[in-house]
Amino acid sequence: MHDYLSPERERAALITIEVQRDFALPGSPARIGGTMAAVPAMQRLTAAFRDKGLPIVHAVRLYRCDGSNVELCHRAAIEEGLRVVMPGSRGAELVDALKPDVATRLDPKLLLADHMQRLGEKEWIMYKPRWGAFYRTALEGHLRDLGVTTLMVCGCNFAHGPRATVYEASSRDFRVVLATDAVSGASESGLAELGQIGVYLMTSEQCRTWLARDGRVAA
Repeated sequence: MHDYLSPERERAALITIEVQRDFALPGSPARIGGTMAAVPAMQRLTAAFRDKGLPIVHAVRLYRCDGSNVELCHRAAIEEGLRVVMPGSRGAELVDALKPDVATRLDPKLLLADHMQRLGEKEWIMYKPRWGAFYRTALEGHLRDLGVTTLMVCGCNFAHGPRATVYEASSRDFRVVLATDAVSGASESGLAELGQIGVYLMTSEQCRTWLARDGRVAA
């Protein structure tokens, strides 16, 4: 019997979703509860992938002030003056804990032109125009070029970006792991739903243990 679901360690990549200051830091206008509490687990995962020399892609949102690239449910608020993850703003930056170098800043011109910004030998930032990281982006081709078959997903606001990204990845026949303690806003029912489509649910520590040994994760 073929095993189409088990994660493949040597062909894995980490995807972080919208772990940006405006969505994470206390007092920010669009803070998602629980995100900062999940950041240490995300940081441990990024460190593990860097240590293994495996790819990392940080997917971010950037909202133009005129609302032209904002999803419909938030567009009116941006048009009326809410300023969240604006290109070039401090609020749009990744939280420092996920950066390989805290001095690195996003290049909004490059990102909004649908190019990936390199952060390290195998680490990039990309802009995504909607919830999922694959929608109208070059992410799939980028991952295929790297030989990636397995995605480990973490990030901010499970019900929006992480969940959409997981479904998009699954529909493209990637093997998928969700790091359950490295995502904010997850519910038991939401996690159970992903389990029903073959997504592996692992804590960040389980993910790190798996990365440290040979072969596939045990079923």
